[in-house]
Amino acid sequence: EVQLVESGGGLVQAGGSLRLSCAASGFTFDDYAIGWFRQAPGKEREGLSCISSSNGRTYYTDSVKGRFTISRDNAKNTVYLQMNSLRPEDTAVYYCAAHIGECGSVRRYTYWGQGTQVTVSS
Repeated sequence: EVQLVESGGGLVQAGGSLRLSCAASGFTFDDYAIGWFRQAPGKEREGLSCISSSNGRTYYTDSVKGRFTISRDNAKNTVYLQMNSLRPEDTAVYYCAAHIGECGSVRRYTYWGQGTQVTVSS
């Protein structure tokens, strides 16, 4: 059974940091790109970052560039999202997702986690 399980969310003050984890099982992790997304109430889902499978290339959307860092530990089948300088507008449910190969269109994502809540207070 394929599973993506996010953890590490919580309540933090503006300017603080959190590290999210995405633990994967049930597929060949090394072959998959992993992305992070978020969705705030009343807003569309937003793609934040992706890390490719083979070359580890990373991508970020402009709103998190310089503040968030994605990384992966293939030995642990886990991807991390280090989030620094958090802002109230970062409040959302954060999801990880996976698709085979290098980072690509959101349509390519085949596996999704259940999400973890991040709340940033002002």
